[in-house]
Amino acid sequence: MSRFVAVLMGSDSDLPTMKATLEVLASFGIRYEVKITSAHRTPAATHDYVKDAEARGCGVFIAAAGLAAHLAGAVSAMTVRPVIGVPMDAGPLQGMDALLSTVQMPAGIPVATVAIGKTGAKNAGYLAAQILAVADADLAARLREEREANARNIQARDAVVQKDLGL
Repeated sequence: MSRFVAVLMGSDSDLPTMKATLEVLASFGIRYEVKITSAHRTPAATHDYVKDAEARGCGVFIAAAGLAAHLAGAVSAMTVRPVIGVPMDAGPLQGMDALLSTVQMPAGIPVATVAIGKTGAKNAGYLAAQILAVADADLAARLREEREANARNIQARDAVVQKDLGL
């Protein structure tokens, strides 16, 4: 059974932010599916999708939602696979309500919660890759190489700044 990541969104308005997740997953060659489903408006469809995805080999669920943001919690209640919640930066509270709804889960129903908005969406992709890399040495090596490349990039930029400052 081939592992994949299921990326669920409460609304299609979340897609522009969640493209950052999809780009990270694609950069590591990780298969993913995208589903628009709501914990509140389509609970039966959400349940059916989660159970079907789990049966087909989903290794990690990523759930993005704004406002009440119960999608990640609802998904976590249905599966023992890792669930990553991405709070969307929407509404009058700019995502703080979504953050608190996502992170405050009852004991035994965990949701790994990342930052609000695009940075969180990007980190959700990386976290999913790290979870899958526990059982995939090649993926772990690619993650390590990317981190090393990022470090080299920072060091190179520092050298330019030092030179520009005459230090």
